[in-house]
Amino acid sequence: MIVLKIISLLLGLAFSLFGYFIFFHKKYSLINGFDNALKTGEKTETYAKRVGLIEFILGITLFIIGYILIILD
Repeated sequence: MIVLKIISLLLGLAFSLFGYFIFFHKKYSLINGFDNALKTGEKTETYAKRVGLIEFILGITLFIIGYILIILD
């Protein structure tokens, strides 16, 4: 069970870091194929910001859940 808690913490950290870099630092190259899709007009920067925000929120949520599970055990 401790392995699942650690995985939850690590996934939360990874998602929140990727989301942070995408949303706040505009590193859109972290999204697969986004640079080419942006050049062809298939996707916009709004899409990238939305993806970054979703990853950031999901990462923080996973991290908090993992932290609470470790504390409660």
